[in-house]
Amino acid sequence: GTIAAGLLYRLVESGIGQVGTFALEDEVGFLMCVIRIDDQPGLGGSLRYDTSVYDSAPGFDRPVSGFEMARHMVETVAAVERIEVMSNAVAFGLYQDNQLGVLSARQLIKIRARQTIVASGSYEVPLVFAGNDLPGVILVTAAQRLVGLYGVAPGARAVVATSADQGYAAALDLMDAGVRVATVTDTRPGEPRPREAAEALKARGVPVLTGHAVTRAEGSTRVTAALVRRLDGGTTEEERRFECDVLCMSGGFQPANSLLYQAGVDIGHDPSLGEAVPRELPPNIHVAGEVTGYHDLPLSLLQGRLAGADAAEALGRVAPERGVRPRREIERLEASYRNEVAIADLGETPPGEGKKFVCFCEDVTAADIGDAVDEGFGDIQTLKRYTTCTMGPCQGKMCLKSFTALAARHTGRTVEEMGVTTSRPPLEPVPLAALAGLPHMPVMRTPMDRKHQDLGASVVDLGPWRRAYSYGSPQDECLAVRERVGLIDVSTLGKLDVRGADAPALLDKVYTHRFSDLRVGRIRYGVLCSDNGSIIDDGTVTRLAEDHYFVTTTTGNIALIEEWFKWWMAGTDMCAHVTNVTGAYGAINVAGPRARDTLSKLSDIDFSSDAFRYMRSSQDLVAGVPTVLLRIGFVGEAGWELHFPAEYGEYMWDTLMDAGREFGIAPFGLEAQRILRLEKKHGIVG
Repeated sequence: GTIAAGLLYRLVESGIGQVGTFALEDEVGFLMCVIRIDDQPGLGGSLRYDTSVYDSAPGFDRPVSGFEMARHMVETVAAVERIEVMSNAVAFGLYQDNQLGVLSARQLIKIRARQTIVASGSYEVPLVFAGNDLPGVILVTAAQRLVGLYGVAPGARAVVATSADQGYAAALDLMDAGVRVATVTDTRPGEPRPREAAEALKARGVPVLTGHAVTRAEGSTRVTAALVRRLDGGTTEEERRFECDVLCMSGGFQPANSLLYQAGVDIGHDPSLGEAVPRELPPNIHVAGEVTGYHDLPLSLLQGRLAGADAAEALGRVAPERGVRPRREIERLEASYRNEVAIADLGETPPGEGKKFVCFCEDVTAADIGDAVDEGFGDIQTLKRYTTCTMGPCQGKMCLKSFTALAARHTGRTVEEMGVTTSRPPLEPVPLAALAGLPHMPVMRTPMDRKHQDLGASVVDLGPWRRAYSYGSPQDECLAVRERVGLIDVSTLGKLDVRGADAPALLDKVYTHRFSDLRVGRIRYGVLCSDNGSIIDDGTVTRLAEDHYFVTTTTGNIALIEEWFKWWMAGTDMCAHVTNVTGAYGAINVAGPRARDTLSKLSDIDFSSDAFRYMRSSQDLVAGVPTVLLRIGFVGEAGWELHFPAEYGEYMWDTLMDAGREFGIAPFGLEAQRILRLEKKHGIVG
């Protein structure tokens, strides 16, 4: 069916952000297919562990918690058969023409979507302070997942260090799970926000310190304490020490917008949000949720509803009046969010001795970034490569926002002027085995393959080709060639068309023989050797015109010899053009004492020994088909190779069989050909 990730009447954020809810409506009567790709084991996103209570939600007429809302949304999705949910699946790349690369169960799945909604959420950003890599220093959302999804307390006593509202909700969740919270520090000055959560913490005896930052995490094998100072325009008061066995940190969020970058979406830094947001979208791409830079559930719900309606309308599946367009309400909520949001400056790190890691994957510190800028690497692209920041397994998911902010501060630019590094697929590690595809070889069949099947031939694989091995008895097939006439399908021979003024010189260069003195209409056997003198292939070279040769190679070396020719032409001014025409021609070898009699019935050519001599060629009609005839053969009997347009393969086979019936013609396979060749001591390369 049509892959349409946009046929969602309601959709909100998924993955690291909130969950999606869908109520699929099909008023027009088309069969619609929606694929929902989620990298988590179950739908719900962060709502699965969200204990916050919301005044309203789709499907509820009462205040409802986030995890209740998630449960209702999952049930709604499960009730719609035409929504296929792919859990534990990662959309790692968005390619040309809306093709999604998806890794699911270590398998590569390619989805060509007509409409795509990217509701990929956001990534939480670590804070930068000394000792932020100690065991026990974790993101606040990691702590929430542990207690909310798995019932596991990350420690007994926690310090929560935040630059975003998320830290306050996490502190409450930790306390509800039995974890003591020593303090909540917020680098943002002024009154704490959200106020209700801050007041709830204070009421439970937790010090809430705004305008403060953790300067250093103490400990050797794990965190044992956090040192906290007030931030005051570069000056600080005396440090305060809070003992803890877990330090939960949040530097805010950065949109998970790699797929949007790959789709060519115009993305720019929004100073009022402090995040990179999409500004202009292609017609087949839609966005919703925290990937837009807004971290507000009611707003995400409305964005998802609008994105789903727009995608469905673009497909012509839902009448325009059925698409809900709450644009004014979205604009109101966006304006309200902008007025209330408080942005922390991640480019200013708190004082404190010790390594302050920015990129945990590559062990890049804040000092490393400053040193690199001082050494002249001020451009974001060169700075990335010099420091290797954002080049680790996470591809900048944790460090990009802090890296850009620090680089902007050191270079004296704005974050917008600094720009961002290039996002390329895959955005998640993909096993090479998945990219390699299924473990089977491609199959190539000759134009006469069906005829061999009808004759009951046993078939063998010769490289990618399927060849007739025998039609019953190889010994009887050998006798047919020696005593009467036989024919064999040799379409698998490599066939190269070599033309140009320097074609003779090229062949002289690559073969051990000379072909520049070969007369038109003549054939010469040729051997190709590698640089060390080993034979890599043999075949025949026929000169069809002064600047035109027809070259045959062995079946297994077609691509190798084509590359070999072109390799020796590289960097020269040779006027020579090599074209692989193997698939364009069918070929049959007719050999035996009665081969001449058989062919004479189908052509006006004089096949007598005096008129059509050994190692000669002709271009004429055989059974009405334009054919290149080569008087050669490796089986020791008089024979002709017929090369003709592949479309005439079955016709030519049937016609030759009919013409030779009175002479006892019989097909012979690969095994008989090898026996006949070896009887004449004709070598077989390889």
